[in-house]
Amino acid sequence: MDPILLMQLFTYVFLFLIGLVIGSFLNVVMHRFPRGESLIRPRSSCVQCKTILRIPDLFPVISYILLRGRCRYCGVPISLRYPLVELLTAVIIIVAYNSYGFSPQFFKYSVYFYILLVISFIDMDKGIIPNRLVLLLLFWVMAWQLLHPNISLTVAIFGMLAGGGLFYLIAVLSKGGMGGGDIKLMAVLGLTSGWPLVLVVFLLAFLLGAAVGLVLLIAGKKTRRDPLPFGPFLALAFFISELWGLQIWYWYMQYI
Repeated sequence: MDPILLMQLFTYVFLFLIGLVIGSFLNVVMHRFPRGESLIRPRSSCVQCKTILRIPDLFPVISYILLRGRCRYCGVPISLRYPLVELLTAVIIIVAYNSYGFSPQFFKYSVYFYILLVISFIDMDKGIIPNRLVLLLLFWVMAWQLLHPNISLTVAIFGMLAGGGLFYLIAVLSKGGMGGGDIKLMAVLGLTSGWPLVLVVFLLAFLLGAAVGLVLLIAGKKTRRDPLPFGPFLALAFFISELWGLQIWYWYMQYI
């Protein structure tokens, strides 16, 4: 095999494995952070029988497959979400590498996407977007904006005002139809993407939310009065926008 291809394959495998390990940790964050628990202690345990998990129980994805999706000690089914999160983190790091290579942008956006992943699952579980995680995103992007900017500060601030302002206006007009956490998150996403990509995030989030909401209504899983967590749609829209936002924007501008 060509040495260059072999090295590329090794890189992908290495990053995939790193992503799985990070995903295992993010599962802990998603479970413990909303409860105000330590992310380090105690050691991971079965949510049902409380037995401390050993090393063979903790291999990302592999342990789930070998245990056939059940706890080794009490036989209770393990949520499919755990391996799903691990696979998502592995895919994210691969996509980030394909887009940015081993560059500062790769590190910046990998961490950013992971924080958004945590926010998304917490929002789906609890219906909240924790302020501390939004602040973490804000500090992260501000540090990069000051030390290694990829857009001008003016473009970033305009994106923040546009994103947060649009969501605040929707919240006022809908009389609470948009939560405060969504407004803050959209403002930070606007600061990161800048103008005009913040509009791509805005439009994609509503399109994704409307599509999923319609499917849930048809399937009888939701009614019109049931709230639909919007954080995951914002996170996915931002992810798509950062990778292909300019192409989407130029395509859209051709038809208006």
